[in-house]
Amino acid sequence: MEPNDVGTYTLLSNMYAKAKRWDEVLKVRKLMRERSLKKEPGVSWIEIRNTTYVFVCDDSNHPESSQIYEKISELLAKIKLLGYVPDVASILHDVENEQKEDYLSYHSEKLAIAYGVMKTPPQAPIRIIKNLRMCDDCHSAVKLISKLTKRDIIVRDSNRFHRFQDDCCSCADYC
Repeated sequence: MEPNDVGTYTLLSNMYAKAKRWDEVLKVRKLMRERSLKKEPGVSWIEIRNTTYVFVCDDSNHPESSQIYEKISELLAKIKLLGYVPDVASILHDVENEQKEDYLSYHSEKLAIAYGVMKTPPQAPIRIIKNLRMCDDCHSAVKLISKLTKRDIIVRDSNRFHRFQDDCCSCADYC
């Protein structure tokens, strides 16, 4: 009996990708296409002045997307000076490390946080809601962004609340 739900195919695809069995990954993704199964995209929401803004991974539909991308680049450059190293191992695609780093840069929560940094007062907390579990790379980055910006950043993902303060998270890094 073959699997017929998105979660099972995603798990298989991720297992093959971690083992660098790219031919098997392609087969699983082909089966998913044939069965019209799609992974749920990562989505993050932030509310600012009673307006909710929605961000999707690698999203460029926001009217201020170029400024948001500039802010992300600026934040990532600054946290690299604090020791941030992108976790390219978490990108399960057969691409070069530089492209993996680009993928990581524009996860939905990073877009929402960058927008929050741009649009809220400097001491105001940033509150994000996310539909999926936060990846390890985003968790590490947000810890350092909280330290850099001297802000509380609260992210509610599908598993738990994360309250980031000064390079620490309330989950004790139990992502």
